Amino acid sequence: MINIRSMVLLSVLALAACAPRIAPSQLGPDGQPIPVAYTISERESVEIPVRVLGQVNQLRANIGQSPLMLDPQLSSAAVAHSRDMAAQNRAWHFGSDGSSPLDRARRQGYYGEVIGEAISESYENDIQTLNAWMQTRDTRDIIMDPTARTLGLGWYQEPSKKIWWTLITGN
Repeated sequence: MINIRSMVLLSVLALAACAPRIAPSQLGPDGQPIPVAYTISERESVEIPVRVLGQVNQLRANIGQSPLMLDPQLSSAAVAHSRDMAAQNRAWHFGSDGSSPLDRARRQGYYGEVIGEAISESYENDIQTLNAWMQTRDTRDIIMDPTARTLGLGWYQEPSKKIWWTLITGN
């Protein structure tokens, strides 16, 4: 058990090293870093799913789990939920219509098993968000579930630069 935890910790540290480069933080009057809003460009929107999938698969490989494949239906469900969370102005697993992750996946034509959903409301980039998910047991378990075979990733960025992230795993 300690070896698995050590491998996960090392993986998270390696993951942090792969984050997109952001300008150094400026300090505010209180001495704390001023948050820098991350902007998802068109180029980034193409790179993010591949980058996250690569990082997830590296983390999984470190503990002997099989790699995941991107699933377009799960990704569509994730995008729809990210937009819906933004419209509701709250990060939670229920849609504004009461839908569950399974309901949303079925609407998009996914008929496999939905293992779980990780969500986030932040100004952080994809790798920082993945790192935060890996720090929390519930979301880490969804990403590292040994029965998972597919992954969907979606986001919605508001004009304020706030990003609503959704990751769904299935098999």
